Amino acid sequence: MSVKPNVLLLGGTTEASRLALLLAERGITAIFSYAGRTESPRPQPIPTRIGGFGGVAGLAAYLREHRITHLVDATHPFAAMMSANAVAAAGLTGTALAALTRPGWQPEAGDRWTRVSGLDDAVEALAGPRRRIMLALGRMHVDAFAAQPQHHYLLRFVDAPEHPPALPYHSLVVDRGPFAARTDRDLLRAHAIDLVVSKNAGGSGASAKLVAARQLGLPVLMIDRPALPDRREFHFPQDVLHWLGHDPSPGTERGV
Repeated sequence: MSVKPNVLLLGGTTEASRLALLLAERGITAIFSYAGRTESPRPQPIPTRIGGFGGVAGLAAYLREHRITHLVDATHPFAAMMSANAVAAAGLTGTALAALTRPGWQPEAGDRWTRVSGLDDAVEALAGPRRRIMLALGRMHVDAFAAQPQHHYLLRFVDAPEHPPALPYHSLVVDRGPFAARTDRDLLRAHAIDLVVSKNAGGSGASAKLVAARQLGLPVLMIDRPALPDRREFHFPQDVLHWLGHDPSPGTERGV
């Protein structure tokens, strides 16, 4: 007899919320976990917890205590530490693990990408004369660019920050996506942007700035995703349900 799933969903992404809805609709026992730094978390149709676990040992203890059978990592593609901890904790406890993640963006005809392997390389790549740069990174990593203070930076945050960014020259736009290529094109023009810096987050909701940059012929400094341990990956919530044994019709793209 197969074991009835008891799922811990590590969330925060749009894909995680879509999966949470499907889990609720099918009556699958599940807990949605937000990271401790999440502000104004979106309500979910399944029980929710907020906060970290205390590293690999803490996550493993949680999996054992709550008798979790399936761990789904649907965190942001750049949440490398959480994803690595999930792989390690699943291995320690024998918990089935899968990741629900977006495919990374690939350059298209007309794109002018320069790829770098991480945040430090991106900061170093901005050495040189003053430019007007859109930092499309969210606010977690913005202060690192204070090491290149000569530029004027355009920032776009979901929420207004409690403290001003540590950048001597910047403009701040408070707005929530998804965004459209037309409005992002207007934004880049209005701020006379010379360069867009972006993490390769993937997905359609954040790609408008890349389309706008392509249309305007602007260069993009693209930060590649961090390397992660081997794990099972899916790109569609329906494929996770199939993995859980609750959906006979998986998506058209298989997990790897």
